[in-house]
Amino acid sequence: MDWQLIQIFLKVAEAGSLSQASSQLNMSQPTVGRYIADLEAQTGMSLFHRKRTGMELSAAGLELVDYARAMAKHAEQFNLKVAGANQTLSGTVRLTASQVVATYLLPSLLAKFHQQEPEIQLEIVASNSVENLLARDADIAIRMFQPTQQELIARKVNELSMGVYASTSYLACYGVPKTLNELLQHRLLGYDRDDAILKGISMFGFKAERELFAVRTDDQVAYWEYVKAGLGIGFGANFIAQQTPTLQRLFPDLPIPALEVWLTAHQELRMNRRIRRVMDFLTEQLRGLAF
Repeated sequence: MDWQLIQIFLKVAEAGSLSQASSQLNMSQPTVGRYIADLEAQTGMSLFHRKRTGMELSAAGLELVDYARAMAKHAEQFNLKVAGANQTLSGTVRLTASQVVATYLLPSLLAKFHQQEPEIQLEIVASNSVENLLARDADIAIRMFQPTQQELIARKVNELSMGVYASTSYLACYGVPKTLNELLQHRLLGYDRDDAILKGISMFGFKAERELFAVRTDDQVAYWEYVKAGLGIGFGANFIAQQTPTLQRLFPDLPIPALEVWLTAHQELRMNRRIRRVMDFLTEQLRGLAF
């Protein structure tokens, strides 16, 4: 039986509709429908109930979907084994990192890497979402927490120290806060749905709601640009602020916990030369930086 038919069956079952599955598979909806019809013809089973709201698994489909998931998992493991055995130093390595790290930290490092390894192509996923290394959504991840999955290799490579910053233009207009109470009376910039800054403020005994922030965004690159533009006082990594001479650090003795920096990859890739090369390069470079 064609493995592609089983993959498409699983995708339709998980998506719940032909339209959603076709979008995820990058196929036309009629094509996906024909594949499902072919699978039903080969198995002699009606696998779905066609409804206005979408595709609902039949009793026969429910019996088969777990086997399809198991096959997909074994296929992923097979691909990992193949990738792990690849010994060439050319090809593609997919790297994911937060927006801040991808924008303000990686450019200079990757330019240096490309000079050393011009045959290795890099795909950068600048995202604050957690990419699934187990499913090979990325080969290497730079994360601000220690992963717990046993299948992953994790190296702690550094810590990001944090600080409170405002532009000199903002401070010239509104003054420099001398105490934390005064700070909370200023125009503060914060995240929208992410509560990391609110939790940080609560560590110092202050109760705060998101309305405390005059401007809120979860886009961390935009957030930092707002701080630089003088829109208000913000919180960020010291290494980023050091790139902007017009920013002034406030309360430098405030004990804000540092963020751990971890490099992570799937353990099956530990023998892949090009992924190992990228991992070793990033480990050396990140450990050598003063954050």
